[in-house]
Amino acid sequence: MIKKDIFFAFASITLLALILASCRSARYLSEDQALVTKVEIDGIDPSLKERASAYISTEIKPNSRLNLTLYNLFNTENGRYKRDGIRSVGEAPHIVDSSLIDFSAKQINRFLQTKGYFNASVTPQKRVKNKKAAIVFEIEAGQPFVYGKIAHQVADSSIDVVYQREVLPYSNARKGKRFDSADLLEERESMYVKLKEYGYFEYLRQYMRVGIDTNRIAKQADVKVEIQNPTDSTRHVVYYVDSVFAIVRLPYGQIGNKKNNRYHDQSIGVDYLDETGKFRLRPLAQYMYLRPGMRYNMKKENQSYDRLYETNGFRNIKINYQKVDSNKLHVTYELTPRPVMANQVEGEFTFSSGMSGFNVGNTFSHRNVFGGAEQLEVKMRYGVLFDPRLEGGLANKIFNNDFQIGVNLIIPRLMTPFENSSSGTYGLPRTTFSSTLQLFQQDGTYANRYFTNTLNYIWYSGVNSQHSLTPASVEYRQGRLNADFARRLEEEGYQLYIQSNNRQYFGLSAQYAFTYNAKRLLRLEDFNYFRIGLESSGNLLGLAGNLFNFTTSNDGEKQLFGVPYLQYAKAELDYRWYKHLAGNQQVVLRFNGGVAVPYGNNSELLIFEKSFYGGGMNGIRAWQARTLGPGNYDRSGLTEQLRLNLRNLDQLGEVKLEANAEYRFRLLNKFLGAKLNGATFLDAGNIWLLRDNEFAPNGEGTFKADRFLSQIALGSGFGLRLDMDYFIIRLDAGLKLKDPQFAGGKQWVIKEFFNAREFKQAFYESRRPDRYNFIQYNFSVGLPF
Repeated sequence: MIKKDIFFAFASITLLALILASCRSARYLSEDQALVTKVEIDGIDPSLKERASAYISTEIKPNSRLNLTLYNLFNTENGRYKRDGIRSVGEAPHIVDSSLIDFSAKQINRFLQTKGYFNASVTPQKRVKNKKAAIVFEIEAGQPFVYGKIAHQVADSSIDVVYQREVLPYSNARKGKRFDSADLLEERESMYVKLKEYGYFEYLRQYMRVGIDTNRIAKQADVKVEIQNPTDSTRHVVYYVDSVFAIVRLPYGQIGNKKNNRYHDQSIGVDYLDETGKFRLRPLAQYMYLRPGMRYNMKKENQSYDRLYETNGFRNIKINYQKVDSNKLHVTYELTPRPVMANQVEGEFTFSSGMSGFNVGNTFSHRNVFGGAEQLEVKMRYGVLFDPRLEGGLANKIFNNDFQIGVNLIIPRLMTPFENSSSGTYGLPRTTFSSTLQLFQQDGTYANRYFTNTLNYIWYSGVNSQHSLTPASVEYRQGRLNADFARRLEEEGYQLYIQSNNRQYFGLSAQYAFTYNAKRLLRLEDFNYFRIGLESSGNLLGLAGNLFNFTTSNDGEKQLFGVPYLQYAKAELDYRWYKHLAGNQQVVLRFNGGVAVPYGNNSELLIFEKSFYGGGMNGIRAWQARTLGPGNYDRSGLTEQLRLNLRNLDQLGEVKLEANAEYRFRLLNKFLGAKLNGATFLDAGNIWLLRDNEFAPNGEGTFKADRFLSQIALGSGFGLRLDMDYFIIRLDAGLKLKDPQFAGGKQWVIKEFFNAREFKQAFYESRRPDRYNFIQYNFSVGLPF
């Protein structure tokens, strides 16, 4: 306790010192300098104020207090800023600069004119006191101009047809609407894109010119849109693809040890050269959308880039064009492959409920198994968790072992026995064959052997619509309880748990999932994310069992090859609402729910692998995974030995309801070579059973409409996210607010936070060896949602 008090005292003193240092940061400046502490814009509509502030030079905007404090700690001496040996830490002080103030005023004025305020004036004011400056940009915006007469003049009649049909009906520039240059820029870009899709290879944005007249009628801007012809021609030319050449280049510095593979494919009209001698044309050509005889189309060009990069087989792709006639193009696809083989080693340390351990993994990849950018992955992973409370040496303190090995073959196209229409227009279709073997053992409790084989298809029906279908997933599982542990369970009346876990089974299932907007998850914009997953197992086997009279076990279960088969149905929904506030600020609301119904051969209790669990780094973060619920379930009813052996095995559910709210923001733009973001969050939810079981026999774990709200767990917390562009390292600290394992008002455990020592001791004495943690730390890679 003394050490903890010393830590908190030291942390408080350090925080206070940082705040004081930040407040006095102007003292390091010379007498003729002033630190910018405040910048405001007055006199314009709030909807424009934020965008106008973006035109203020960042060098005269107030520093982040934390950034400036860090800079001062490392770059000051003797009461002054250093002149030499300056360290790149934090952010240098932003000092008043009259030239930058005037420049910012001009930029704001130009921005206001683009929004229709042609008579606006911007007057900067500066107030300095005690080396600290406040800058105010006072704006007299006046009345905004509206669109007046809008005239169009298109020199080429063919271009005019496209303009009138594809662009003009969707233009936001309308008579009487407030003038906004963004409308005209959007119209110009739309015209450029459409003409490029219609074959106008040489069309440039500069051919569309816009004239604005604000003198004819007061507060009205007349617009004349003119689309000109090229200077050397009376019309724009539509180009066609004359010939296509595809070449796979040897990476720079490499010497091929195979004979060049060169030929002409008559059926698709493509000349092909493979300097590596390792690739086949046909699998790659289906994503080369520009073919001989076709009209040039920029959309197909971009789709070719996207799909070929998504195969993960090439590090560089270029599509080059050469004019071979007045309206003919020779197209060259130039592909440089990535290294064929790669190996990646990963590792992490884990800490949970007084136990610690590690996970190590290795992934070997071959990126071109059959010459069509097919990817073979061999993954191995081993994890071990140590419990210091177990007696003996280190080997005797192993709580559980988990070993997994898997093989995936990913083919960048749909391998179906019938013709399919998935051309990869919106995303790369994939076929994945996978096999996985898992060996799990928990000391003195449970051993599991789990073998699965799956066939999965992924395809896209729209830019943001992804489908995943697993028509067949074959699995075999053999679970064995420790003999002594099983005997103790039987003596205490947990026969159902023994039957559900001390068994082997065979499963034949199918899954389908639809995901919307997955590609936008890391973007700072407004959107909704939606995913629904459906899974069913045993229907075909149940039908076959009725037709062919499968054998029946002593427990009444039908068997295939002497092994019972699974029957269950499962559905899960994940909905998220993303709202971009400003800058790097974002609010995310999420609902995640699911239900799994066992029936037929395993109707009494869902097996461990298919069950839901509460808590964890991507769920209700104040609880460790598999330590929440179901319902009001309280482990104090178990014996001490059972609590130890059943940890993470008895808190499972068949219904899940979960909701999360998270506010994300930027802390530091530069931190250890990356960006440091922060987040505050509130998590709520739980899991439930569909019927009572032996661990929760009195309905405390069963979902009931009239009481499930009182069984909701609440947690809040704060997180740090180190954004390294390619991936995000995350540390979240979740604080328990309401814990449903307790009764009545005692569920609000936050009231005991400042009485933590006594509360934890009482909890341990009644539920040993379980310990209570008010704060749960989660360290992981990637955002929680």
